[in-house]
Amino acid sequence: MKLRSPFFILFIILGLSLALYAGTTGKIAGYITDAVTGAPLTGVNVILMKTSVGAATDLNGYYVILNIPPGKYSLKISMIGYREVQLNDVPVHTDFTTSEDFQLQQTVLEGQGEVIVMGRRPDIQRDRTSTMTVIGSDEISKMPVTEFQELINLQAGVVNGHFRGGRQGEVSYMMDGISVSDPYNGSMAVEVENSSIQEVKVISGTFSAEYGQAMSGVVNIITKTGTEHFRGNANFYSGDYMSRHDPPFFNIREFDPAGIRSGELTLTGPVVFIPKTSFFISARKLISDGYLYGRSEFQPSDLSNIDDPNPANWNIQRSGNGKSRAMNPNEKISLNGKLSLKMFSALNLELQGSYSNRNWKDYNHLFKYNPDGIANQYQDRYQFSTSLTHIVSQSTFYTFKFNQLYNNYESYVHADPFDAGYVSPQLLRRLGFGFYTGGMDMSHFYRNTRVNTFKWNLTSQINRRHELKAGWEYRLNNLWLHQYSLRLDRTTDWLPEIYPEESVNNNQYRHKPREFALWLEDKMEFQRIILTLGLRWDYFEPDGVVPKNLRDPQGTYKGIENPFKEAAAKQQWSPRLGISYPITDQGAIHISYGHFFQIPNFEYLYYNSEFEVQGGALSTIMGNADLEPKKTTIYQVGLQQMLNQTLVMELTGYYKDIRNLVGTQINELYVLGDSYARYVNRDYGNVRGIAVSLTQNPIGILSGAIDYTYQIAEGNASDPNAVFYDQQSDPPRASEIQTVPLDWDQTHTLNISVSLSPKNWGAGIIASFGSGLPYTPEYQNQRTSFENSERKPYTFNVDLNAKYNFQLMKIRFSLYAQVKNLFDRQNAIQVFTDTGDPATSLIPTYVPEQPIHRLSDFLTRPDYFMPPRQVIVGIKVNI
Repeated sequence: MKLRSPFFILFIILGLSLALYAGTTGKIAGYITDAVTGAPLTGVNVILMKTSVGAATDLNGYYVILNIPPGKYSLKISMIGYREVQLNDVPVHTDFTTSEDFQLQQTVLEGQGEVIVMGRRPDIQRDRTSTMTVIGSDEISKMPVTEFQELINLQAGVVNGHFRGGRQGEVSYMMDGISVSDPYNGSMAVEVENSSIQEVKVISGTFSAEYGQAMSGVVNIITKTGTEHFRGNANFYSGDYMSRHDPPFFNIREFDPAGIRSGELTLTGPVVFIPKTSFFISARKLISDGYLYGRSEFQPSDLSNIDDPNPANWNIQRSGNGKSRAMNPNEKISLNGKLSLKMFSALNLELQGSYSNRNWKDYNHLFKYNPDGIANQYQDRYQFSTSLTHIVSQSTFYTFKFNQLYNNYESYVHADPFDAGYVSPQLLRRLGFGFYTGGMDMSHFYRNTRVNTFKWNLTSQINRRHELKAGWEYRLNNLWLHQYSLRLDRTTDWLPEIYPEESVNNNQYRHKPREFALWLEDKMEFQRIILTLGLRWDYFEPDGVVPKNLRDPQGTYKGIENPFKEAAAKQQWSPRLGISYPITDQGAIHISYGHFFQIPNFEYLYYNSEFEVQGGALSTIMGNADLEPKKTTIYQVGLQQMLNQTLVMELTGYYKDIRNLVGTQINELYVLGDSYARYVNRDYGNVRGIAVSLTQNPIGILSGAIDYTYQIAEGNASDPNAVFYDQQSDPPRASEIQTVPLDWDQTHTLNISVSLSPKNWGAGIIASFGSGLPYTPEYQNQRTSFENSERKPYTFNVDLNAKYNFQLMKIRFSLYAQVKNLFDRQNAIQVFTDTGDPATSLIPTYVPEQPIHRLSDFLTRPDYFMPPRQVIVGIKVNI
């Protein structure tokens, strides 16, 4: 079925009555009875205070309030002849039901008094059928995190961006219920600041049918809306990295109070000239010098003549100024905003948008003494959405939503490819275990992704037992990429020149794949069991071609006039089942099962889509627009148990069977000795684990949590390019055919958080432990055992956050300090494969001392370690 066909357009029109997008709201429901007789009360008014939302009980005393944004609310319960009840601090979370039952007392005299009951966060979420974490804005403000990704990495089951043992790019990122993932590589395509977040829901287990294009997890961010009264907030901080570890870190002992600096402003309130309208806006600028430094000893134009066997005859030009240079700096600007308009009593309009600009560099150890040769990286991103919600009745509402997403990325040393600053690639020279003494990165990389998403939704509480959700989503993707290298030699008259279009060093494409999804889900809430049954259908048109003959991909050898064929459309049905069985009023068992489907990241579909092959040694990889969807089957069972009034335990066991992962396959050409690699569905894996957590709700000023995960993640390959790299090695080695530990297989993970919240001050600590990740032992580039058979050192980290609050007149101030890696521990990211240690190698036992820079200098790798201690101090001003 073509997505552009008249049949498809008619199908969408007919489907408007069955739709829902990923959840951005929750609901409150319950029963109201007479306190003496226990009889259900009909016609009781239930009002969500400071809103125009409410409900009335039916003949069974049942009420339900739908479409409530996440947050804390107050409920007011009233009926003639009964005392009014006000319940405060009632929490509402996205996609969940908050159950609140009431027993009203009769009154004889009017105005006899109002009963005030302080609300308490439910410790057992009765309708939860999977593993997830909901983090509110209050909790985020207490944590020692400044960036959104830091918040995600602290969640149970997440290891360096890998959710529950899956590969990166297998997570669906959503903002206000609509996808903001970049289909090119699966990354989050927008910048969101923690101050703009009302609530984050992180799902690391199974997820309902309304979530698609994900195999390992879902992150749904609900942004803040405007308030009834004007409020302003300013947040400024500065600091730097402070460490005694020099080496391996260079230039780290000099503390610069302005090495990291950030300024952020937020403003919210009503739009004075438009009734029933509110806004929220935030803006932030961050500048960081980073913690990895080099020294400007060489310039890219420096010439080094090191060909003579006698080093005394070498001519090495050094024209750098000898100053220290930041080699992983980062600078960004971000803007977020939302405008909410209540057009009529039952019609709401929301406009939301974000913009960010970022430029940075990634550390390259080979350029330590020639830092100007590293490419600069730039990223511009924006996102805009509009949402129109119509509340049809107390039990039904629908929403239409449109979202446009744009992500542009560029990488180069000089923006102009004909810039006179480019030098000959022949200057990019170094000894075997030495640094570059000149030259620069001659590549240019440009890409952008534009995604237009349309959604229409309907959700209805058919009766007190059934909440029906159904929906469709239509996405139009537009991907453009251009990457090329520059040549500069005698043939170009020593001027930079772009390789011709037909060269393997010049690739460009534009593809416009389309996606469509349809799903249906019924949430059945009975007294003793809650069932969620869902079914999802995904359809994908790749908008690409593939070679008819893999031994002659361009058809030039046999002179084929039309050597390509259209890649086939893909579709998949995915059933989902979730069960929650409350065993007591203080415990519940949840069981879930589901099939999950994801189109591979588009970078694997369209890489080298001109099908050019470099002759000679294996060096070419080719994309495959005909890749099949990746598939995962997940089984999960868990228990929520309240151990006492403030302590909650959760225990979860899970298993994932993963198929159709992307790998590479080697193909021979008709030309003898020439070959290339092509992406295919060949990799597989499985993940199994147990997670246990204890959450201590506040006792006075103290609260905390502890979670532990035991997990085994295995597969035949961690990297889609594994077979390609194996065949490039000298001599070529056989690729794994059995399952081995994956690169992110962290067997033991432990997180502990403790928070103190007195009236005028507060403190929070997060401690994290991770057992060592696997690595493959080698000696002189030859494997000494099978893949990932050894383990790196374990990691341990402690972060601290402390603040002091005070008020002058009506302005509230908060002085705070954050220390990351409090004990300045050297946690290894990478190790030397001949020792398993990040600081020691056996290379000096068989490699002589280097004449330009010492061998020990080259083997000192600051990029093998996590960041050292970081200290920042700041002030928040609230008006």
